[in-house]
Amino acid sequence: MNKDKKKVELRKRRHQRVRSIIKGTKDRPRLNVFFSLKHIFVQLIDDQNFKTLASVSDKELKKHGNNSKIAEELGKSIAIKAQEQKIKQVVFDKNHYKYHGKVKALADAARKEGLIF
Repeated sequence: MNKDKKKVELRKRRHQRVRSIIKGTKDRPRLNVFFSLKHIFVQLIDDQNFKTLASVSDKELKKHGNNSKIAEELGKSIAIKAQEQKIKQVVFDKNHYKYHGKVKALADAARKEGLIF
């Protein structure tokens, strides 16, 4: 198997393994993190009703710089949006990413603002 194909296949398996365990509800939505090549997206998702309750991306922040600092700002802003909707607990869905760097910075900032996960 080609090296790149194997990498993609392993990433898909990790993603399926994580998603088979993590489910979001209206009371405790799923905090989903996604990184494209240029942007960072964070969503609060209710999997039972198939609805996105809140979302934030770095396009809205209009800030440039270190990805970890941008992820921190996104963590703070998603926590504020969650508190506006009276959501205190979430299930953290880091997708297939390691809990390191941007992901850790986002999670720590959201916890610091009051989200519990």
